[in-house]
Amino acid sequence: MPKYKPNKIWIDADACPKAVKEIVFKTSQRLKINIILVANSYQNIPHNDLIQLVVVSNGFDAADQHIIDQVEIHDIVITADISLAAKVLKKKAIALNPRGEIYTENNISSISSLRDFMKEFRDAGTITSGPAAFGPKDIKRFADSLNKLVS
Repeated sequence: MPKYKPNKIWIDADACPKAVKEIVFKTSQRLKINIILVANSYQNIPHNDLIQLVVVSNGFDAADQHIIDQVEIHDIVITADISLAAKVLKKKAIALNPRGEIYTENNISSISSLRDFMKEFRDAGTITSGPAAFGPKDIKRFADSLNKLVS
């Protein structure tokens, strides 16, 4: 993955962990990159010209649609939503999971298949738990991945 300075970093903000947002805010300050958080409700963000919050309607996937409509080539989108990540990749932007996984054209299909497979197990009651709790290793992996994507 080449290093470059993206025009913008988009955050699918409703479910994004606070620690991930804070890392992105610090990266924004350091590299002077615009950050746009898209959410269904108001969120506290730092007062900074580089950071913007867009509140969209509560409609199904309204935040996702706003990001897809606005994202540009080489922007970075931070999302745990695999469907949104796939659409981001089609727009030639970069998709990054809050746990640090960089979605690519090479891995998005297998990630999507695994998600569907696990959903079948959960729906059948075979698996009753979700993913492991978000923790310090995830935060470090995210910071490392973001640093790998930006110079």
